Parts: sequence; structure tokens; C-alpha cells
Amino acid sequence: MSPTARPSDDEVYETYLYLLARALVARQERVDLAEDGVEYNTIKYNPVGSANFVNPNLDVAYLEAWVAVDDDSPATLTVPAVTGRYYTAQLSDEWGDVIVNINERTMPDSPSGRFVLHAPGAAPSSADGVPIGLHSRKAKLLARVEIADDLDSAVALQHQFTLSSDQTPRIAPPIELPAFDNQNLIGADLYAFAEELLTQPPDPVASLASMRERVAAVAEHVASGSDAHDEVEQRIRTDVIPRMWRESTTQILPTQDGWLIANTGGRYGDKYHLRLAANLIGIWANDAHEAVYYITNADSEGHPNDGSAHHSLTFPADSLPSAHANSYWSIILVSIPDFRVVPNAIDRYNLNSYSPLVFEEDGSLRIDIAPKAPDDRPQPNWLPSPAGHPFSLTFRIYVPKREVLDAEWFPPPLTIG
Repeated sequence: MSPTARPSDDEVYETYLYLLARALVARQERVDLAEDGVEYNTIKYNPVGSANFVNPNLDVAYLEAWVAVDDDSPATLTVPAVTGRYYTAQLSDEWGDVIVNINERTMPDSPSGRFVLHAPGAAPSSADGVPIGLHSRKAKLLARVEIADDLDSAVALQHQFTLSSDQTPRIAPPIELPAFDNQNLIGADLYAFAEELLTQPPDPVASLASMRERVAAVAEHVASGSDAHDEVEQRIRTDVIPRMWRESTTQILPTQDGWLIANTGGRYGDKYHLRLAANLIGIWANDAHEAVYYITNADSEGHPNDGSAHHSLTFPADSLPSAHANSYWSIILVSIPDFRVVPNAIDRYNLNSYSPLVFEEDGSLRIDIAPKAPDDRPQPNWLPSPAGHPFSLTFRIYVPKREVLDAEWFPPPLTIG
């Protein structure tokens, strides 16, 4: 192969982020379908409290599925009537962008019932249910039912969601990427899969069409010889990945007192840096009107969160979390860099609106994060941290109020002591 032009540092950085965002979804498809009993168009009803995935939401009864359709084979989703508690059926495409949420807020005329999920351009009869056009022949379904203070009814509703298809759709198999995790991300080898990743399916964001040419140019250079491959590999390991983590966790979104707010989740438009950050840190991020996420990996002084220290969050009485949510709130502690819950002796991984929290005499709320229960503090307010290891906090506001959507409110700073 003849020599190719050496891509600039920016070209490697931009194309790697763009391609990795798609690869993270493809990786998740392979991981999901490798599980025993998991198939396309088959719902997996996750056990309540299950935490075996990135940045889990332990406040809901979850169900998930990979939807597969073709021009002649739609899938039918049934959503039960849910009243008096938060719920949504979220459909996301193969790039991680939200297609639609089904609930009483976004679809007030049809918040439940039968929905026909169909391939782009297909036109199923509305008599079979409400038509919902997918962006490609596959989609990820994530449905959530708030547990609140009634676990049994939440689980009963969870199992009333159904998904079926009368035929076997013609779809491409999962892309056979090499195994990688967030601690050991794929490097220059990612470009060998560029054609598959960019065409199965194409990015639905039309304004990003030029990125295909930019990725192809870097891929051609990487494939031109071992020296080119190794040189790009070195740049990815020493420059691209550290910069990507730094920007994704501290710079890409509005920040205050060490908290980064993800108030553009699920619908990224041409902001592929945001898409990458969401797919990397908490894949299947939902639309901001459904949930806004605040993330902190450092205390108010900018020091990385140390699981050995005693941290605290204090919400003043006139700005409690519940005052900023039209539904409910929660906070969860996860590890870095894989963003999964850390086992602890009392199996407590999060706190939320329904936790039996003890308020201070002035009405404020203090949450303690420490490896051991503080002797002089209420035990229900303690969130265990991993001694000797860094950690990240994700604070969720469900159906956020305007000040949250506009990034005008943030949680209080995380302080030592």
C-alpha cells in the first residue's frame, strides 16, 4: 500500500471519539446478546436492585431488550397503564441517541397500549397500534417503573411490558469487535472496523456525514503499514484517551463546585463529543426532560474523590433535592473508570427520595460518604465508599424543573469531613 498522509493530532482525536461512540454501543450489543437466554425482540426483566451494568439506576424496576425489525417484520411493544408513579419506555438507536420516550408526558394521547416499531420507510397499519419509526433495523429498549414505596406493584407492572415479532427479521449480526473495557479501551485497531461501524447503520445525524470521510482517511493511514498503526496507537494511548477522559468528565458540559451537569442527554445532534461522553460514562442516557444527571469525580477543591476519606453533601433547607424535581431524585456511588457499583457490607449503593433520611434541626439534609459509618451521624444518611480507591457520584433528578434543565441549579459541593 502506498504511503498516506499522516493525520494531525486533531484528526486522530476527533475521529477516534466519533468512532468510539458507535463502538461502545456495538460492544454493548455483543455483551447483551452473549448472555444466556437473551435474544432480539425478547424482553429481559432485570431483577430489582440489579447493578451489573454501567451507572445503574437502582430506584426503578428495569426491563430491556434489543429490538430488531426489517421492512416486512415490525415488532410490537405493549406498555401497561401506569398511574401515580414515574415510568417511561425509552427507545435508543444504534448510536446511542434517543428515538422516543413513551409515557404520559411525551405522548399524552397514547401513554400506554400497543406500539408498532418499524423500520425506516415502512408503513404499518395504525390499526395494529401506534406506529413508531426506528432510525435503523435495530434499537435498544429500556423501560423503567419507579419502585417508590411499593416494590410488589412495581414488579407487577414491569412484567406487563411485552415485546414480540411474528417473523424473524433480516438484520446484520453484531459487529465482532475485540473485547475491551473502559480501563483498557481499544486503540488504533478500532479503525479496522470503521466501515462496519459507520454503515451498520449510518449515523442518523445528517450534518455529521463528513465525519465518515475523516474517519476513512485516518483508517486508511492506520492500515498502510505497521509503522503507521503503531504511531497512531501511541498517540491514542498517550494523548487521545487521557484528553478524552479529562474533557468528558470535567470540561465538556457546564460545571459548578466539582459537579458536571448532563442536561443534554439522549439527543445530541451534531455534538458527538457529548454522545461519546454519555456512551462512555452511562450508556443509554435518556432525554434531559426525563432525567438530568450530575456527575462528580472530585471534591470542591478539585481533588479526586478518595474513598478512604469522609465526604459530605449538605443541601440547605430552602433547596432540598425534592424542590427541584417534578418526580424524584437519587444519588449513587460508582467506581472509576468502569462506573459500576462497589460492593459494600450493607449492600447500600444509593440513596433517594424514599430513603429514611434524617434531616438536621434546621431542615437541611446532609449525606455522608465514607468507608465506615460515622459514629456521630445518622446511619440512614451514610453512603459507603471504597477505601483506597477513587469513586464517582451520579446525582439524578427525574422530570427536572426548569432551573435544572437550564443548569441554574447544582448540588452542593462535596466537602471533606
